[in-house]
Amino acid sequence: MDYQQEEYREELEKVQDRDFTHSWVSSSAFIFYLSVFCILAFFFGSCYKLYNIRYENSKPQNVVVQESTLYTPKYSAPK
Repeated sequence: MDYQQEEYREELEKVQDRDFTHSWVSSSAFIFYLSVFCILAFFFGSCYKLYNIRYENSKPQNVVVQESTLYTPKYSAPK
């Protein structure tokens, strides 16, 4: 009986050493690399989206500009 309990305890320790939730070192490394990957994926995804939007909206728009704010302003004559 004692032999079986010792064998069970050794097997349990082996499993816990390989288990993600029982090993602080492997879980912290996994979380670190996962967070780095997520940050890089977010960064490159944002850059890609901004790159595409820039070229979709690169056509000049018909914007109404007040004449007094032009490079050579035009002022209306007082009445």
